Amino acid sequence: MSTQRTARPLHARPHASPSPRPVPVTVAYGDGIGPEIMTATLRILEAAGASIDPQVIEIGEQVYRRGLSAGIDDSAWRSLEETRVFLKAPITTPQGGGYKSLNVTARKTLGLYANVRPCRAFAPFVATKHPQLDVVVVRENEEDTYGGIEHRQTPEVTQCLKLITRPGCERIARYAFAWARANGRRKVTCMTKDNIMKLTDGLFRKVAEEVAKEYPDIEYEHMIIDIGAARLADTPERFDVVLMPNLYGDIVSDVVAQIAGSVGLAGSANIGTECAMFEAIHGSAPDIAGRDAANPSGLLNAAVMMLRHIGQADVAVRVENAWLRTLEDGIHTRDVYVEGQSTTLAGTAAFADAIIERLGQAPQRLAPAREAAAPLDLGHAAAAPARRPEKALVGVDLFLDWDEAGRDPEQLAERLQGIMADGLKLTMITNRGTKVWPQGHSATFRTDHWRCRFVPRDDQPMTAAQIGNAMLRLAYAGIDVVKSENLYTFDGVKGYSLGQGE
Repeated sequence: MSTQRTARPLHARPHASPSPRPVPVTVAYGDGIGPEIMTATLRILEAAGASIDPQVIEIGEQVYRRGLSAGIDDSAWRSLEETRVFLKAPITTPQGGGYKSLNVTARKTLGLYANVRPCRAFAPFVATKHPQLDVVVVRENEEDTYGGIEHRQTPEVTQCLKLITRPGCERIARYAFAWARANGRRKVTCMTKDNIMKLTDGLFRKVAEEVAKEYPDIEYEHMIIDIGAARLADTPERFDVVLMPNLYGDIVSDVVAQIAGSVGLAGSANIGTECAMFEAIHGSAPDIAGRDAANPSGLLNAAVMMLRHIGQADVAVRVENAWLRTLEDGIHTRDVYVEGQSTTLAGTAAFADAIIERLGQAPQRLAPAREAAAPLDLGHAAAAPARRPEKALVGVDLFLDWDEAGRDPEQLAERLQGIMADGLKLTMITNRGTKVWPQGHSATFRTDHWRCRFVPRDDQPMTAAQIGNAMLRLAYAGIDVVKSENLYTFDGVKGYSLGQGE
């Protein structure tokens, strides 16, 4: 495998068809155990005959330490723009200091909206309580709380914005159903918490149900995430493809990978319309770095997904079958080694050697790799533009930093009503989302952060000028407005939530 850098047009898609020339692939060795498992993975790919041209970039901890808060520099971005394929070892994000997650940055910057995480049991060769487990988590990869939009608004209160968009929901839902159909899967289970987050998670569920109607051959069901996760942990064999928003998918896919045998076995693909990134789902594990103890299987399985993506499915099959045969022969790294069941405790390098020795062999008891799996790139799953609804401004929520009068909502309401004489009336005050005025409860815990809802008097139309005047009045009165949210209806339907207890 050459390390010579090859430029390619930005519009070129290396996975569109096999090429006799090596396919340029951007490679990052990462941090912690990353260099060890990447070295092992590339050795196996080379021995198996993979036709790739690794173009190595530096990302992660050392780049952060150079003062780049994103953990990646311009030269690395240029490589990704040229290759459009990224094989990435885990990296370490320094704690504190305002450093942003490079994983999230790469996914959002490169438009990698679909995260595909296959989790499969390898019983009896890898210990598990769920030998029939075969679940694929399809996770929305760009939205939700992973926008990383956070603010400290008062001395006591911070916020994180959860953003869910209809186009984002449509893309990931269509991807999940199309992937299920293309891979012969029977069912898609959507999991949300829409009983609480009725607008954000409610939109995700609503769109999933709309898309499900386009795939009558695929069974569809919805579960609330808490009971859904519990059932996944207890009876995973009842599930097939699981569709989730970003945060839930991140957590649940690790749980499913672990109960399958080890989180160290699972790889993941991050798929966009122009680029793709392949990585293990585990972290950089600095506690075992440099000890030749890490399991390279997660990154290797991600590389197998990459090989299929770039049109080298025959090599992918050779690698996956050799890996399965190695597991069958009891050659295991420490994370899956079981005394009396495993035959050999192997370090990272020795495990890679064992796989290389078995290239060309197939497993005897485990299901072998599929000769012709469906591609991960299923095309751009864009929805047709929808009619924009009629949007009407009907009120405003003003969020205040107020820590006076013993935090008595009655006194706050009295003061606000005296200030607001410009056609607006106060209808509600909440604290941490719970209604404390009117008719609040003395037992409700209160902080210094208050949401105050104002609407026009006498059902008159609301204007932006009224909101600006209201904020000026509060400022002149010495009250700190830390945030405002306009209240809208869309085709007459409220686009905002009620207060808890309202």
